[in-house]
Amino acid sequence: MKVRVLGCSGGVNQNVATTSFLIDDDILIDAGTGACNLTFDEMRRIKHIFITHSHLDHIASIPLLVDSLFDDLIGQPLVVHAQTETINALLDHIFNWTIWPNFTELPDKNNAVLKFETMTAGTKREFSGRQIEMISVNHSVPGVGYCIESEGKVFAFSGDTTSNENFWSSLNDYAVLDLLFVESAFANKDLALAKVAFHYCPQLLAEDLAKLKHKTKVCISHLKPGCEQEIMLQCQVALPDWDIYQLKSGDVFQF
Repeated sequence: MKVRVLGCSGGVNQNVATTSFLIDDDILIDAGTGACNLTFDEMRRIKHIFITHSHLDHIASIPLLVDSLFDDLIGQPLVVHAQTETINALLDHIFNWTIWPNFTELPDKNNAVLKFETMTAGTKREFSGRQIEMISVNHSVPGVGYCIESEGKVFAFSGDTTSNENFWSSLNDYAVLDLLFVESAFANKDLALAKVAFHYCPQLLAEDLAKLKHKTKVCISHLKPGCEQEIMLQCQVALPDWDIYQLKSGDVFQF
């Protein structure tokens, strides 16, 4: 299994993009602005997108991907996997013929280039030997993280979340955890805002990581632009016994 970071920031600026991770060469976990870092040929290999939640920084590239790949997707639609609430939000607010065409009806309803498949938290799907579990988390809209297991190797991503029990207890059910991507959107000075926005700050993240039985590499994502150094210094102080790393666009992890 190969995990390539296309985007992992809590915002945008030059060379900084929002959340999207490429698994091998055919699966995206989220499709924020980072997905635009793919070449056209790389985009053509994408078959499935697993979405954590409906916020713009995690779904922004889906409409443009489908439009760009339209001819290639006829007869073999791009499949987006998400919770019912997330799918409904995309149909109501993006693919609604006002913001963007409804590609689930183009070129016609029986041969659409975009397909939504509902997935329920706690369930798993398998693609070419990769088992993908959807895990509910605690965010301001219905949100999930994902855990992917392939040939005995396990990678997990928290999605956007704040303090919760379920994500950590679900990861503890795995025999191993080789790599963890987890968010810390705010610095500790913004603890109150982190709680209101349902995000972690280093203090809250440290409290939750204590629930994890696995010692693994912890890659911090979703840092707010301009606050990266402060957040990472606070993570290092709060988590002295962990292998902490600031995730960056372009990072590649091979299992």
